[in-house]
Amino acid sequence: MLAAMMVPLPEHVDSDTDLPDAVDVVVIGGGIIGTCTALELAERGLKVALFEKGRIAGEQSGRNWGWCRQMGRDSREMPLIVESLKLWRGMNQRTGADTGFKQCGIAYMEADEKGLQQREAWAAKNARPFQINSRIVRGDELDKLVPGASSRFAGALYTDSDGRAEPQRAAPAIADAARNKGAHIFTGWAVRGIETEAGKVSGVMTERGRVRCTRVVYAGGAWSRRFLGNLGLDLPQLITLSNVQATEPVDLPYATSFAGGKYAVRKRADGGYTIAHNAVTVSDIIPASFKYLRAFLPALRSEWPNLKLRIGKRFISEAMLASHWSLDEMSPFEKVRVLDPEPVDWVLRDCLDELARDHPGFKGVRIASKWAGVIDVTPDAVPVISGIDQIPGLFLSTGFSGHGFGIGPGAGRLMADLVTGKTPMVDPAPFSYTRMIDGSKLMPETDI
Repeated sequence: MLAAMMVPLPEHVDSDTDLPDAVDVVVIGGGIIGTCTALELAERGLKVALFEKGRIAGEQSGRNWGWCRQMGRDSREMPLIVESLKLWRGMNQRTGADTGFKQCGIAYMEADEKGLQQREAWAAKNARPFQINSRIVRGDELDKLVPGASSRFAGALYTDSDGRAEPQRAAPAIADAARNKGAHIFTGWAVRGIETEAGKVSGVMTERGRVRCTRVVYAGGAWSRRFLGNLGLDLPQLITLSNVQATEPVDLPYATSFAGGKYAVRKRADGGYTIAHNAVTVSDIIPASFKYLRAFLPALRSEWPNLKLRIGKRFISEAMLASHWSLDEMSPFEKVRVLDPEPVDWVLRDCLDELARDHPGFKGVRIASKWAGVIDVTPDAVPVISGIDQIPGLFLSTGFSGHGFGIGPGAGRLMADLVTGKTPMVDPAPFSYTRMIDGSKLMPETDI
């Protein structure tokens, strides 16, 4: 049965109170991307200040499925996710805290041979070149991983090195670790914009004062388009809605995370399960939807069978927020501290009903909480992790398109490489900001 409880709050992170006069780098955004970036920079000895307008992991970084997966990735993300999983495996020791990371394996189940052939083609192209052991499992072997699955599914693509972590724990633990390495962490503290001298970054203006710096990393997720727009920079970015529910603790034998049909499931550290819809994407039409319609048309065509467009309160709320403001007036980030949409009940019921039909142990399970989150998406569903040539000293890490939690530690390390001028850990070219504005054909991959 569904309850009325909403999103579990992420673990609390205290805010610093004394604003430094100057730092080397300001990181804007306290999700998984921003906190991983701050930790990397602080570990390298830079003076860092991270500003989060609400609370650490208060938006999508604390609301996602909690999957840390290599499997099913766009080929352009593969080098980065491989490195990211290496970082996840050492994250508890690195932070001195429990992020909930476990290497549990993930199974993508398919009802017929055609689906399995497509999964195998992905593995041959993307997994095996990186020595990732993604393989097809069937029958008894599938049932050992996902009990009872073979009665409904022909088989699954299984990757034993994939894992899971706890969204409400991870970014807060990483933020605290960054502070322990010398970073300043400010929560409930918005940055209104950046300041420049001779065209280069010279500082930021926060709602409570100025901080001088020569480098800024913007990791504001769904807020990125608005922040950059106030600087005269364009970013084709729209939003989709993630709908998630969590059961109460229940004694069921599903340790492997799995997806098939309409559902995606992972075991939680509290003994319950996180359940989401695997076949429906809800997308709110907003004013920017019309501006970026052409850029997103290829993605719309590929997602159309599963895409549910709607227009409602989100259109009005987006339209009412300022698109331009001065640094001496209240910004949109102070007016809306947290994006907290209502979950779509029919989506949650639909996936839970099919899960209970396929796996009767979930029949009648009690739902402890349900929630929604706002996912920032790019036209090619690949993130931007890049410097911004138009404003030297400004860096952007956004547009993770629902893939950001697992890839967060790698994205943080890559961004730190770019900020410090170190040889990048992976080729950053696929993540360039330039591709967003230079007329490049932006296409999501269709073979994943």
